[in-house]
Amino acid sequence: MSAIDDLPPLRDVIREHDLAAKKSLGQNFLLDLNLTSKIARASGPLEGVTVFEVGPGPGGLTRALLACGAAKVVAVERDERCLPALAAIAARYPGRLTVIPGDALETNWNALAAEHRAAPDSPVRVVANLPYNIGTLLLTHWVEAEPWPPFYESLTLMFQREVAERIVATTDNRIDYGRLGVLCGWRTKARILFDVPPSAFTPPPKVTSSVVQLVPRPDPLPCSRQDLSAVTAAAFGQRRKMLRQSLKPLASDPAPLLEAAGLDPTARAETVPIEGFVALARAFRRRREEIRSNT
Repeated sequence: MSAIDDLPPLRDVIREHDLAAKKSLGQNFLLDLNLTSKIARASGPLEGVTVFEVGPGPGGLTRALLACGAAKVVAVERDERCLPALAAIAARYPGRLTVIPGDALETNWNALAAEHRAAPDSPVRVVANLPYNIGTLLLTHWVEAEPWPPFYESLTLMFQREVAERIVATTDNRIDYGRLGVLCGWRTKARILFDVPPSAFTPPPKVTSSVVQLVPRPDPLPCSRQDLSAVTAAAFGQRRKMLRQSLKPLASDPAPLLEAAGLDPTARAETVPIEGFVALARAFRRRREEIRSNT
């Protein structure tokens, strides 16, 4: 018996179903059910909540979410080898676990939320030990979601520590501050909750991991996410150069853009706060509209 339910220990589940972690799928399984329960609790009280999980594998976090009271867990799993193990969990928690075979990167999350909520008014949270090879892509997808506010009320996710630091970085930490920090800081409030050592995983990764929580801002500073992506790509693409040089892919003469945004042409991307990039994105949009209107 495990510490949280009467299902077999995860090591036995892995052995029974021959679930050796695949590097090609970015798999590192969490086998400590006390730790998975800590992650589940970190997402907040789960009564009445629908939880989306990505890459449940043998189901350690899945079991913790259900044992902690989630009204429903919707788990998206690409690895078909894991489906029998997840089916056993579904049988243990009747009506509370839905497993969606497929690729999380190709999933329509808005449609999934509309179809699979435990109840029409059930809040949705995403809680996952993300596969390392798709974690940043998935996070970007969720933070760029439209419409905004998004379908979820929070994201509680596992990343490599270095990625976690980039997610929460500001101009106070210029080494880690970049496009990811601007995007996440623009639309969410992000914080690192706690670290997880390599020894907690099977197989153990070579780096420490961190659990990050992101809560959507209901009213982020207004600008187009496409424009914000464009200006941050240019600015951080040559982050050691002054903005008057790094922004030339956007405009042969960036000076009018920088003046409109109230930014110093000699500044570098790592010194510009989120508000500055939003102002730059809005100036970039206005400039393009002026050019179109004059042609």
